[in-house]
Amino acid sequence: MKGPGKRTTSKPSPGNPLTGKPRRTRRTRRSPADSARLLEIVRQSLEDDMAEDVVVIDLAGKTAIADHMVIASGRNARHIGAMADHLKEKIKAAALPSPPIEGDSRSDWVLIDGGDVIIHLFRPESRAHYNLEKMWGGDWSDPNSDGGEDAEASPPATAGT
Repeated sequence: MKGPGKRTTSKPSPGNPLTGKPRRTRRTRRSPADSARLLEIVRQSLEDDMAEDVVVIDLAGKTAIADHMVIASGRNARHIGAMADHLKEKIKAAALPSPPIEGDSRSDWVLIDGGDVIIHLFRPESRAHYNLEKMWGGDWSDPNSDGGEDAEASPPATAGT
């Protein structure tokens, strides 16, 4: 008998209880050929959409989260939103898994998680503020060092997360 205050047990919802969005599944690594193909799709799409200041950072050996990071700027929120939509459509059209997109509601900083290729689309002001190129693209060792204990500086704490 069910009384007041008693709950029936049921399966938890598959979505995130805070956002209501479906939970992401664990990503699998793609083959190097698929990663290269995805990177080329991203480059071509950003070029077609006239993205500004496109930078590709090779992350291989620096972190396990991805092989490449692409950072680009858009002129305004509408331009950034359109670039994100076009990227998602072109990735799906290439028979690759549809990437999750974060931040597309404001289009100030949009993150597209392509698995082995992570794409950041920024407004110029936000890009200058976060300065991801310096964090991820910088050389973590000091070439002028005398070989002491700081000769091989470790990556920033956020690099592995």
